[in-house]
Amino acid sequence: MRTMISILSASAAGFGLMAGIAQADELTIATVNNGDMIIMQKLSSEWEKQTGNKLNWVVLEENVLRQKLTTDIATKSGQYDIMTIGGYEAPIWGKAGWLQPVDDLGNDYDYNDLLEPIKAGLTVNRKLYAVPFYTESSFTLYRKDLFDAAGLKMPDQPTYDQIKEFAAKLTDKSKEQYGICLRGKPGWGENMAFLGTMINTYGGRWFDMDWKPQINSTPWKNAVTDYVSLMTKYGPPGATANGFNENQALFSTGHCAMWIDATSAAGRVYDPKQSKVADKIAFTRAPVAVTPNGSSWSWSWNLAIPQTSKKVETAKSFLKWATSKDYVKLVGEKEGWVAVPPGTRKSTYALPEYQKAAPFADTVLKAILSADPSKPTKDPVPYTGVQFVAIPEFQAIGTVVGQQIASALSGRETVDAALNASQKQVERDMKKAGYPK
Repeated sequence: MRTMISILSASAAGFGLMAGIAQADELTIATVNNGDMIIMQKLSSEWEKQTGNKLNWVVLEENVLRQKLTTDIATKSGQYDIMTIGGYEAPIWGKAGWLQPVDDLGNDYDYNDLLEPIKAGLTVNRKLYAVPFYTESSFTLYRKDLFDAAGLKMPDQPTYDQIKEFAAKLTDKSKEQYGICLRGKPGWGENMAFLGTMINTYGGRWFDMDWKPQINSTPWKNAVTDYVSLMTKYGPPGATANGFNENQALFSTGHCAMWIDATSAAGRVYDPKQSKVADKIAFTRAPVAVTPNGSSWSWSWNLAIPQTSKKVETAKSFLKWATSKDYVKLVGEKEGWVAVPPGTRKSTYALPEYQKAAPFADTVLKAILSADPSKPTKDPVPYTGVQFVAIPEFQAIGTVVGQQIASALSGRETVDAALNASQKQVERDMKKAGYPK
């Protein structure tokens, strides 16, 4: 899975990390235009009141955010003081020395309260290089009213064959009711986030143990053929323009019978203020095919400080505020408990208010904890990562493949042609990068 933020920061009495700062700092923060970050932007006035600082926000779409942040940090241009980065970038950039360690936010931050798999994914050589703002896996959301009306029952663990059957029976294009909505917008964090899990569970992998690309293999062809068929027959028109936010809007307005995507969507589609179908939906696990390995993803959006920042202590004060237990409670009280950032702190799941408001909480937590980036595929692989490959080259590789598959989805080329072209391109890119290393 969009925001740039200019922050004016002043001294803050009683705010530990701000102590001793005598005059305002001007910070620039980049973040993504997901709903949770929009809430953070809205509530940041509370931090302004506490610290005397002023924040000015600019929101960026996910693909644009990644491009700008990658360029900035690799060239050390230093435009940003705080960045919203993913679980893919954090360990790679931390290992490269591009990020400030954030192990020193204070004892009251309670690092032990962070979910261990998420914290481990942001840690390199025992140093934490980002703090999690929210975390997600993937699951299947569906319209229980439409299933009941059609006499269908969603199993606890659907297969993709069952998903195809359900989508066929629940599509009524005359009513703009589509059996299924999936990501079609090209990008390694857009269509390839979903497709990565679909390819995994169909028995596919990005590389074999010798780092040879496997993109035109039979499992990839089976998975992508089914994906294109599902979306062409039972999906909305113009799907190559639809990423997470677009599909969330379609689902929330009643146009999708099923949607397989991020668990972080649950808080918004279950919120009657944001969703017309809040009382008509249910959820279950992400579908499987040949293997359960890698069938649901593991992802976190995190706040980090680049080494180029000259206002590190001020930046840390914002990180501490935005990822604290108190912030979770603030969101619950101001925006509703269903809207709190999921998947980062154990204490969130112990809050009775959250348990009552979020019927999906236990399912989401189990999905997050069960995703295993070290065993993402049926066959052995030399990499970690479920819906991505944790190497620096993957950002470019994943985006190129995503563009080819979007071309197949739009009908401009066949699935075989798209995968063969992707295979050749990735072979060239990996050879150029010096693999196998």
